[in-house]
Amino acid sequence: MTGEVDQDRKDGKGWRCPENCMAALARCHLRNWKVMLLVFVCFLGLVDGHFLQEDTEEPRPSKLRTFSNHPERPGLQKDLDEKQSRASWTGLHDPSLAEEGEGHRIRWQRSSTNTSSSRKSPKNRKERRNRTRGRSSQDCRLERKEMKRRSLAPSQVAKRKQGADSDDEDWEPEITSQSKRDCRDNYISPFRKPLTPLTNRPVCTDGNEHEAFIRKILSKPFKIPIPNYTGSLGLRALGLRRAGVRKALHDPFEDGALVLYEPPAISAHELIKADKEKLQVHVVVDPVLSKVLRPHQREGVKFLWDCVTGRRIENSYGCIMADEMGLGKTLQCITLMWTLLRQSPDFKPEIDKAIVVSPSSLVRNWYNEVGKWLGGRVQPVAIDGGSKDEIDRKLENFISQHGMRVPTPILIISYETFRLHTEVLHKGRVGLVICDEGHRLKNSDNQTYQALNSMNAQRRVLISGTPIQNDLLEYFSLVHFVNSGILGTAQEFKKRFEIPILKGRDADASDKDRAAGEEKLQELISIVNRCLIRRTSDILSKYLPVKIEQVVCCNLTPLQKELYKLFLKQAKPVESLQTGKITVSSLSSITSLKKLCNHPALIYEKCLAGEEGFDGAMDLFPQNYSTKAVEPQLSGKMLVLDYILAMTRTTTSDKVVLVSNYTQTLDLFEKLCRTRRYLYVRLDGTMSIKKRAKVVERFNSPSNPEFIFMLSSKAGGCGLNLIGANRLVMFDPDWNPANDEQAMARVWRDGQKKTCYIYRLLSTGTIEEKILQRQAHKKALSSCVVDEEQDVERHFSLGELRELFSLNEDTVSDTHDRFRCRRCINNRQVRPPPDDSDCTSDLSNWHHCAEKRGLRDPVLQASWDAAVSFVFHQRSHEDQRGVV
Repeated sequence: MTGEVDQDRKDGKGWRCPENCMAALARCHLRNWKVMLLVFVCFLGLVDGHFLQEDTEEPRPSKLRTFSNHPERPGLQKDLDEKQSRASWTGLHDPSLAEEGEGHRIRWQRSSTNTSSSRKSPKNRKERRNRTRGRSSQDCRLERKEMKRRSLAPSQVAKRKQGADSDDEDWEPEITSQSKRDCRDNYISPFRKPLTPLTNRPVCTDGNEHEAFIRKILSKPFKIPIPNYTGSLGLRALGLRRAGVRKALHDPFEDGALVLYEPPAISAHELIKADKEKLQVHVVVDPVLSKVLRPHQREGVKFLWDCVTGRRIENSYGCIMADEMGLGKTLQCITLMWTLLRQSPDFKPEIDKAIVVSPSSLVRNWYNEVGKWLGGRVQPVAIDGGSKDEIDRKLENFISQHGMRVPTPILIISYETFRLHTEVLHKGRVGLVICDEGHRLKNSDNQTYQALNSMNAQRRVLISGTPIQNDLLEYFSLVHFVNSGILGTAQEFKKRFEIPILKGRDADASDKDRAAGEEKLQELISIVNRCLIRRTSDILSKYLPVKIEQVVCCNLTPLQKELYKLFLKQAKPVESLQTGKITVSSLSSITSLKKLCNHPALIYEKCLAGEEGFDGAMDLFPQNYSTKAVEPQLSGKMLVLDYILAMTRTTTSDKVVLVSNYTQTLDLFEKLCRTRRYLYVRLDGTMSIKKRAKVVERFNSPSNPEFIFMLSSKAGGCGLNLIGANRLVMFDPDWNPANDEQAMARVWRDGQKKTCYIYRLLSTGTIEEKILQRQAHKKALSSCVVDEEQDVERHFSLGELRELFSLNEDTVSDTHDRFRCRRCINNRQVRPPPDDSDCTSDLSNWHHCAEKRGLRDPVLQASWDAAVSFVFHQRSHEDQRGVV
């Protein structure tokens, strides 16, 4: 072999020979063009075959011929060579050429898998090249036919095999002598997949079979379209019926779970015999709420739930939530509502709807609180404005809702709106009614009380931090509203409880009457305590910063003293009391003296008119005096306030709330703020409900630049959350201590981060100190608290009334003098108050300061020299973290 190669090289016929090189290059180009042509033909064949298959309804069967390499078929290769040598473009659509190109493509794909291994070896490349060149057209055709047979659908294979006796490996469609169009019609692309049947619907024309098939489809059980889903569907699931034992809505055994009801334990034997549909389940507070409830709030929610479900008093479904301000009464009632709306021991919601009735200033606050604690779990309806027709439409939509899942199950409405739209609300039944600031219902004869009492609602909750304000009869009205009949009728209550108790409290009562009165009082307490819960604010010491409360006695200015004495001399209110009754003139005198203590500008119009008590008073005012500008130096309290605001503004970053009972005083505050260029906001009875909520929210924002919030105690003293400020000034006292306590609780509540300072300003030796003394006295006797000036006659003796109209100029504090304090010598405190005293203690157990050295408030220390004469101060608790 080597010799032959060498001989060829010598003869010039080797691979280096020019002729051989040119021939090899020509063969290479020819082979490349041939491959490109076949690939193109293959593509055209695929496209043409695809459309032919779409146009043909049913493939035409054709006979197959077996191809082999036997020597008996020598003409086959010749025929194929003739077809390949055709130069006409019409041959591009010939199926045989398309199939031949497909065969080349398939062989190339198969060989490509071994490319990586064979590419490295020259011997392998040479063998592959020789094998490719030596493969005959007959082998290609055999491979093509085999691929075509495998690509046929089973139904087509079965049709073509009918009548054939040969094995699967030997049969082929017989090639007929039909036209090329028939060949194209029979061609099926190997890339075309047979259609998969969409349903297993049987082909039938019988109506019974069709109906049976449809019923079979519809009888399939519902399946949750979530893989491996095992969770509870809740009450929102449709088309499902739970099987097995009932299950509580929340896990009662989870850490921190608040369980309101636990079903009685039953044995396994009783469980088998029991009806699974009647077994009771645990009632567990939603963990979203139970995680934020404090211990006293968890206790309160349990008490409320027991009351409204009739478990504390048989056939009674109401209670009074009488916690002091700041203990979270709103959160406890929201938790109660949400629990009743979601679950009960009978595995269904206890109620379907609830109504919250509150003062108009708190409607938006309730709406925000529900959204704060429940998020999007419930959608309340707040009625805080609109036309009568619009409100009626909203109320009708609410009251007409029924069923397990009410879209808007909570209605928040004001007392005034409820009274005006009573007819609509009385058309339906409500599961629960909550009355915030419920002491408004103390009079059973007013329209609001009657409208609410006529509501078709069995479960009732009354919220009030001061449920007992005046007398036992008003207390009876509150208890009768939530649990009718528990104390009998009003006449029975008066005969059974009120007369013996008041008779026993009389100063001239005998020992027998006192004992009988105490016995009846304890009996009343034992009955009422079953539906009343009350906790004091000392619980908050664990959660809130320190509160420093200060009662500041301010000296009158010379102008105030002269006007005060002139009024007492001319009006002679004491002489009008000789009959033993208060006249209209006496009540007007009280109001005039209270305004004079605030600022002489408040009684300037009366002085101009020369009204009774102010004749010749204009001579006492400075020359060129005008009410257009505020003059703080004319009022002792205004002078001290001006110092407090200035020191707070310059030495701290605190905000201040100013509270007064008179809108005229708020006008003076505005003038002072404009003079000092303080940014302020004012809330009184003229502000709409919607705007109130926005104003409060804006003021509480830390980035808000407003320094002062002016508040009318009559319009917004209850329920507002003003934690954006930490200093509050009560500019004038109210006859009702509950109003003062409500107003002072606006800043010291949940969410407060700073130390709170409360200033209660009083004019020394005047009627304001007498009012404070009555407050302290009536706090101890909660059944006899004064709340209105018109009620003064019931609670003051003739001697006490005469003392109201007097001025003590020779004292630093008339209140301190009346205590006969043993801890002070010459108005200087020598012994501290008891260790257990706090802001709720009597003033006699507070710190007493006749000089600024003992004060803990730097701002008040700096303001002492303005007009301060005496200060009572006390801390809520000792803060271990220190003053912020």
